[in-house]
Amino acid sequence: MRRLPIYFLVDVSESMVGEPIEQVQNGMRTIIQELRVDPYALETAFVSVIAFAGKAKSLSPLTELYKFYPPTFPVGGGTSLGEAMNYLMDDLDKSIQKTTLEMKGDWKPIIFLFTDGTPTDDYTSAFNRWNAKYKKSCNLIAISIGDNVNTQMLGQISENVLRLKDTDSKSFNQFFKWVTASIKATSVSVTDYSDDEVKLAPTSGINLEKVDTKQTCVIDENFVVLLGKCQNTKQNYLVKYAKRLSRVEMEGVGGIDTRLFKLVGAYPIDGEAYEQFSADGETNRSINSSEMRGVPTCPCCGNQLGVVVCECGNIMCVGDDLESCCPWCGLEGTLGTTGEGGVDVNRGRG
Repeated sequence: MRRLPIYFLVDVSESMVGEPIEQVQNGMRTIIQELRVDPYALETAFVSVIAFAGKAKSLSPLTELYKFYPPTFPVGGGTSLGEAMNYLMDDLDKSIQKTTLEMKGDWKPIIFLFTDGTPTDDYTSAFNRWNAKYKKSCNLIAISIGDNVNTQMLGQISENVLRLKDTDSKSFNQFFKWVTASIKATSVSVTDYSDDEVKLAPTSGINLEKVDTKQTCVIDENFVVLLGKCQNTKQNYLVKYAKRLSRVEMEGVGGIDTRLFKLVGAYPIDGEAYEQFSADGETNRSINSSEMRGVPTCPCCGNQLGVVVCECGNIMCVGDDLESCCPWCGLEGTLGTTGEGGVDVNRGRG
């Protein structure tokens, strides 16, 4: 039986921390559970998962459906889509069975690309490589999670670019049902009709829309993500803020829109996995504390203040003790105050 390879190329950058990555995790389980009871998918589907942030890595090689178990998704710094595409193409070269005189090879692979942000690397050469060699022999479906994705850029590598407009649990649940239905329909098509063009399920009734990639797309930074370390447990965590526009009335000028970032939450992470998936080097990006609203408790130990900036520039947590010790540099001292102008805080790549 000819295989139908299905790849999930998943953005696990810092901006995915919290509910988005949890929804993807749960969604993958749902997809596999549903496909395992479908006789067509069970007979043909082989599944692979590649995660990418600043770096790309295979979480699950191409595996027969009944043997596949959804992996745990890490989080890393950066959104290196170019590196992810190169990793995918290298894997396709290695894993896809080609048609020979003796046997027919795999059906045309289906690739679902999930991303919620703008690439932080130069993707030009990877896109050129894809369009020259792989685009016609693969079905790539690019999914923008939210509005912070350059869909025109995704249109360079796929004619099927869709946007998940809302990112609440109901929308994610409907979205993964749509993915499952699309895989099932394609499995039937290859088995009964030998047609391996992807058969996407209808999107009516769900918060998923086909994007006209010829329209101008405005990109904005919707999130700020900070990397912290717990003073007590030494575990890393991420603090996520979402952009909000606030209108300030000024005498003689009128209303002025100002940009603020409101706290979403703080989340403990696997520090080793974070390093493996994060791009090398410092970001050289910062944000002033006056632009941020809300301070979380430490998600690792419960200390009252989860965002305290040490003199070394890194973020730690502080509790009720008079003396604190930075888990990054070892500096000991007492908690000070911030002036009216705020303080610049190192931020992640998102």
